[in-house]
Amino acid sequence: MASSSASNSDPAEETSFIKMDEKDPTLIGAHCQYAYCNQLDFLPFRCESCRGTFCLEHRSETGHRCPKAGEWAARRRKANLTKPSLGAGKSMAEVEKPCASPKCSTVIGTSLSTAVHCSSCNRDYCLKHRLKEDHDCKNLVPIGARVNIFGSEAEKAKLAFGRLKAWGTAQRANVQRSLPKPKPSSAAARLIAVNNLKKTAKGDSKIPPEKRIYLSVEAEAATTTSKFPSGGFFYSKEWVIGRVLDAAAKSLQVENVNNQGTNEKDKLRVFHVEGGRLLEFNEKVGDALVSGNKIVLLRGVGPSVPDLIEV
Repeated sequence: MASSSASNSDPAEETSFIKMDEKDPTLIGAHCQYAYCNQLDFLPFRCESCRGTFCLEHRSETGHRCPKAGEWAARRRKANLTKPSLGAGKSMAEVEKPCASPKCSTVIGTSLSTAVHCSSCNRDYCLKHRLKEDHDCKNLVPIGARVNIFGSEAEKAKLAFGRLKAWGTAQRANVQRSLPKPKPSSAAARLIAVNNLKKTAKGDSKIPPEKRIYLSVEAEAATTTSKFPSGGFFYSKEWVIGRVLDAAAKSLQVENVNNQGTNEKDKLRVFHVEGGRLLEFNEKVGDALVSGNKIVLLRGVGPSVPDLIEV
């Protein structure tokens, strides 16, 4: 009778125990319905998947080899998906703040005065100043936009080439020096040049020989008080260009303020003579350079300039 009572119970009621028959208190417990068990359990359990009654040992779906294993979990999962999430259908309250127009003192974000967002200048205005013409949008710098330090792209390119021309002119004026020469024409000549560089190159002795890359390093006059410091150094192929710049500036005693501010006029950049371009800080040394190449430290050429050619 306990089993029939369990089968007549409300299927929507999700419980894992059997309620006793309150009419006849002498009928206590129920027999386990698992095959070959039939044990009388005074606190029987009900499987919510197959609706069977089982003892403590066979109460789990695996314990009584439930033919509808996972059905109860699927019902619960489906029911949870149909329930609305916390806060669904509710709009976030607007933040009260003054209108972005400096000539207006209206408080926006309230129930009486809504805020209108301008996607061009990334500011919020009242209804009176919502139009671009009303808040002089064309003359405003968008909030969050990166400020162009050097002005137009043409000005940045002009500044970069001006630096290189000044460097080339000073190189020609120095009778003891000449502009960077092109690569040797033959493999044997390149090998001799690299071997000569290895004899005098300096660097971190902890770098394994198989990972070393040997470079000629120079710095333009604008980067230091001395005249054109230069030298041969070796670095690891696993390094990035930014680390090579720091090491080269330290070796040549060149002032390096790259990590102290955002003014590009004071920052150093690495110019690859053979490649004719500025190298990015995150480029890998082994991918951008080979032993025997020459790099030049330039200041104030900016990060976004076209590929540079030898002046």
